[in-house]
Amino acid sequence: MFLAQEIIRKKRNAEVLSTAEIQFFVNGITNNTVSEGQIAALGMAVYFNDMNMDERIALTTAMRDSGTVLNWQSLDLNGPIIDKHSTGGVGDVISLMLGPMAAACGGYVPMISGRGLGHTGGTLDKFDAIPGYNTEPDSALFRKVVKEAGVAIIGQTGDLVPADKRFYSIRDNTATVESISLITASILSKKLAAGLDALAMDVKVGTGAFMPTYEASEELARSITAVANGAGTKTTALLTDMNQVLASCAGNALEVKEAVDFMTGAYRNPRLYEVTMGLCAEMLVLGGLASNESEARTKLNAVLDNGKAAEIFGRMVSGLGGPADFVENYSKYLPDSQIIRPVYADRSGFAAAMDTRELGLAVVTLGGGRRKPGDALDYSVGLSKVCALGDEINPEQPIAFIHAQSESAFAEAEAAVKKAIRIGDSKPEATPEIYRYIRESDL
Repeated sequence: MFLAQEIIRKKRNAEVLSTAEIQFFVNGITNNTVSEGQIAALGMAVYFNDMNMDERIALTTAMRDSGTVLNWQSLDLNGPIIDKHSTGGVGDVISLMLGPMAAACGGYVPMISGRGLGHTGGTLDKFDAIPGYNTEPDSALFRKVVKEAGVAIIGQTGDLVPADKRFYSIRDNTATVESISLITASILSKKLAAGLDALAMDVKVGTGAFMPTYEASEELARSITAVANGAGTKTTALLTDMNQVLASCAGNALEVKEAVDFMTGAYRNPRLYEVTMGLCAEMLVLGGLASNESEARTKLNAVLDNGKAAEIFGRMVSGLGGPADFVENYSKYLPDSQIIRPVYADRSGFAAAMDTRELGLAVVTLGGGRRKPGDALDYSVGLSKVCALGDEINPEQPIAFIHAQSESAFAEAEAAVKKAIRIGDSKPEATPEIYRYIRESDL
């Protein structure tokens, strides 16, 4: 029998906790036998004294097992269960294409996603822009759509990882969110509860990233790769660029339009294409659906070009309650804002730098994101045709278009966009879309 206060004392004194001690404490978080004060104290002790990899694996698996862990064996699926997770960005619409692309290549993608908070957009918010789409289906419908379409993108159900919900809310209120150990366990416990065979992790780097520096992003990527593989799920982390908006737009309905255009071939932003292909190819290799990255990319390009990925996206949308003809007629279903107008730079030059976080916050200010959990969203607002770093700019050429509902909202967003996109005299040095891959063999 353990005592919560003795476990806290050990970690306060920078000692290593055993797997049994960690399981005991997580069970107490789940069944309320550990108090909020004790959870806060352990969070602070971990924040200052950290956890080694064995402790992180024990914490992640204990939280994963605190609720339902999905099991797909009864469905007799003829392919691997694979998924991707991102630390969040601006214009990061990758999940909408990647899920159907991976499914079209023989994988099954039960993607459990989140809503936006702060400057980052949420995948579920994008799907909420589609009339009828059910982001909270019951387990039977979720499993049915995964089996029949190969992919279902939904929200976290109440019986998945209850320990993380309680722990995270207390961390949020006690300034212990920024711990690599606790971030790793929080992210992975939710993903691994989906019963995955393989996971590709997208860790953002740059002005729109969750982590403040490249070094912090790399540390998180290494931790996630080590812990996920240690917990039995083949995982690779990719460090990808978030020094500019990833897609050509940011905003819920706007990103859905761009995702459909990507899958149908109407328009593929080259940066978005590169990161999507990198993550999706890694999923196929980890899942045994391709022997190497080159073969994976060939398969992925084929399902984009022959329309299979778009067809599967349409099947998922209709399977979860959305319109059957959504892919063909999305403009009929997605909302438009009252005002759609360009923003111009004050001078000529080059798009030299972008404060991507501020662009994300401009979308929030327009009504497309949340200031606090539970806020209602306007799915029509946002930014489109955002310039890319290195573009030559002049005062007659738009640096972005703002989609707003009022003149005052437009004016506020216009000022934010002009401030966030810095025009310089020389073309900036190009940055890679993918900085590096961190695989289990690299640890």
